[in-house]
Amino acid sequence: MVKIVDTEDEAPMTNLNKEEAPEEIPMFVPSSSAIPPTTMPPQNPGSTQESVAKFLSNQAVGLKDKVKEKVMAQTGMPEWGFVFLGIICLLIVLCCAYVLIKKLFGKKRHGEKNKAKGFKGFFKNTADLGPAGAANKFQLQTDLDTLEENMEQNEKEQAEVKEEINLGRIQYKLDYDFQQGQLSVTVIQAENLPGMDMSGTSDPYVKLYLLPEKKKKVETKVHRKTLNPVFNETFIFKVAFNEIASKTLVFSIYDFDRFSKHDQIGQVLLPLGKIDLGQVLEEWKDIQPPPDDKEAEKSLGDICFSLRYVPTAGKLTVVVLEAKNLKKMDVGGLSDPYVKIVLMQGGKRLKKKKTSIKKCTLNPYYNESFSFEVPFEQIQKVSLMITVMDYDKLGSNDAIGRCLLGCNATGAELRHWMDMLASPRRPIAQWHTLGPVEDEPKPEAKA
Repeated sequence: MVKIVDTEDEAPMTNLNKEEAPEEIPMFVPSSSAIPPTTMPPQNPGSTQESVAKFLSNQAVGLKDKVKEKVMAQTGMPEWGFVFLGIICLLIVLCCAYVLIKKLFGKKRHGEKNKAKGFKGFFKNTADLGPAGAANKFQLQTDLDTLEENMEQNEKEQAEVKEEINLGRIQYKLDYDFQQGQLSVTVIQAENLPGMDMSGTSDPYVKLYLLPEKKKKVETKVHRKTLNPVFNETFIFKVAFNEIASKTLVFSIYDFDRFSKHDQIGQVLLPLGKIDLGQVLEEWKDIQPPPDDKEAEKSLGDICFSLRYVPTAGKLTVVVLEAKNLKKMDVGGLSDPYVKIVLMQGGKRLKKKKTSIKKCTLNPYYNESFSFEVPFEQIQKVSLMITVMDYDKLGSNDAIGRCLLGCNATGAELRHWMDMLASPRRPIAQWHTLGPVEDEPKPEAKA
């Protein structure tokens, strides 16, 4: 008997069997474009540390390439530009390192103490070098001591060279007339004088006289604000031929200062007995330092006063301001100074006035004013004799020193007088060096 089976009923059975045993589903394999190879670490690196390091290295290289491409895209810089920029940065770093090392170690190398330490430290352990080093240790130490002595000697010589001050030099001309018995001296010029003022310049002039008597002193004009003055001034000294060999001509170079004592720059001494005066002599001489304190002991002192003349009123005003470094006249080493002012004309004394007496001082301060009636037509005929006196209560008053002003004066006194006439109605103050009192007939009576 044949059993008829409906196909529609078997179909579900077939589907059921398929569900129970489904076909094998193929695995999904991602393409290489889906996941970059760098995102997955290698399956078998050998060790964890090596795999992590390799992974980070790959990541850094990729990041560097991306940054490089981005910078090149934005700036348009070619690849060789990065290499050139890197070389420049390296050179800058090397230069900075070189400067820093030189600054840190250069001072130690040049320091005197570190020099000695360095030499001694080098020779200190020569015995450690072996038998040869130990044998030469004594010789090396001797050489080191000799080297240090030579260094000290060189330093002393350099210090002595630095102490030598260049005061410049002066050019002059000498011409002696044997028939008339007179010496003609021409001060031509000076150069490379030191700056005595705050501005670095000087107001030089030259004072000339013959030693040993110093009777006649003459001066050149003052040249303002220069270190290379050109004078070209000639002066005549009466000197007999039989006396010329015992004379010494002195050039004293000064810096003029209206409100303080004139500073002496230096001097040049010419013993005439050592010079051949049979021909005209023209030469340069280096200026030597000024005389020491022994010469200062012979100084009589300095006085400062002002002159003022009013032409319309015919009034000459003298203000005695102060004096300093006066000569010691008393036994106790001091003086009692006062100032005597005499108006003269033709050798005759017209008027006389005196300041107050300052007791026991060599640097008196007065600030006292005195006036004289002098008509304008007489101002060039009169002169002022200003004398510093030492008051003595028991005996006669002694003259310390004096200066004479007027149109017949010379040197600083003549310049002061001419400055007063050139600046009417204005007081002109100036310091003057006191000269010896040669024409005093007899001591002054008590003040």
